[in-house]
Amino acid sequence: MNTMSTPLHSVIIVGGGQAGLSLSYYLQERGIDHLLLEKRSLVHRWRTQRWDSFSLVTPNWQCELPGYPYKGPDPHGFMVKDEINAWLAGFVAHVNPPVLEGVEVLKVKRPSVDAPFEVQTSRGNFTADQVVVASGGYHKPIVPRLAERLPQSMMQIHSAEYRNPAQLSEGPVLVVGSGQSGSQIAEDLHLAGRKVYLATGDAPRCARFYRGKDVVDWLADMGYYHMPVTQHPLREGVRDNTNHYVTGREGGRDIDLRRFAKEGMELFGLMTELDGDTLRFLPNLKNNLDGADAIYNGINASIDKHIAAKGIAAPPPSVYTPVWEPSGERTTLSLKQASIQSVVWCIGFGPDFAWVDAPVFNGRGDPVHLRGITREDGLYFLGLPWLHTWGSGRFSGVARDALHLAEAIVKRKQQADKPGMLAWAA
Repeated sequence: MNTMSTPLHSVIIVGGGQAGLSLSYYLQERGIDHLLLEKRSLVHRWRTQRWDSFSLVTPNWQCELPGYPYKGPDPHGFMVKDEINAWLAGFVAHVNPPVLEGVEVLKVKRPSVDAPFEVQTSRGNFTADQVVVASGGYHKPIVPRLAERLPQSMMQIHSAEYRNPAQLSEGPVLVVGSGQSGSQIAEDLHLAGRKVYLATGDAPRCARFYRGKDVVDWLADMGYYHMPVTQHPLREGVRDNTNHYVTGREGGRDIDLRRFAKEGMELFGLMTELDGDTLRFLPNLKNNLDGADAIYNGINASIDKHIAAKGIAAPPPSVYTPVWEPSGERTTLSLKQASIQSVVWCIGFGPDFAWVDAPVFNGRGDPVHLRGITREDGLYFLGLPWLHTWGSGRFSGVARDALHLAEAIVKRKQQADKPGMLAWAA
């Protein structure tokens, strides 16, 4: 790349979701020249990768983007898909970022320590003093190789493609995965009267409301959402945790897989293999359900301690008791006998940072950083789960992370602009 003939920016931000937009807001406030590059369109995932009945699982009051908090009539409610997209459209207009949409970044690299970053894209090349990767951590939908051996007549989609029950072939549906997406999609199908077979995992769950308040409100009072990853008992390991399943649907409620089973949904343990026509599962359904309930009760118990310690007046405590128990462990399921016509894969996404050519990744391909700042001077990450706190990848915490990076970017630019320092950045 001939850097003398390519546009040079102080900062290039890769990714036009809430993270990239939040950083653009703060950089504009500070008068820092920057360009935002977005592969598709701004905040497109909220429009294109959410099902029709989707709603936030966190209350609206937690939607705190820079200079743009939720100001609607229901702060303790849960915005649904159309409301979320209308709110985000307002945020885009509020930020009005310098952006190129429909531009795929093919590679980011720095040819030498005393050179700017080279940013190769589908619409030409750029250079930048500093680069922020704000494309999130959910890039590649995970679908197991087992899927290749299912009958070609069977409809298969990933949770990112799911919209509504009518989209699927008529007949019973197999949902694989019981995290937030899997449990909510299973509920969506169940409420529509579809026969659902659910392959569970070890996802935890939590109550929606407890002792008179949303559990999120209690956890906020307890300071949980301000806890940095460096102080979490699991440290960086918390980034591997599956999100607790709960829903904001129709005003918010618990998701109880046992109740679904009592109403006719068929639950299985972890799916492991396809043997001819037969799916095989581990005999761990009871452990999965018991583990989810133990975390549910554990969170409530921590709230009980907080209430007692603070002397807060609240309704009496309670403990969840199972409304259904599996009678034995079914470890096989014949696709033909069950008449399964569709499969929805809800086992998450994997990161894909292959286009970032820098020595900042661990053995699993995850970026190594402290609050988004890597050991490669001038290269940052933003919008990742638990980048700093629980809210880092969410509407509740991304603004704080973006502000932290904006200040780091300004500090580095001021140092670079001093005489004798990084002349190419002057």
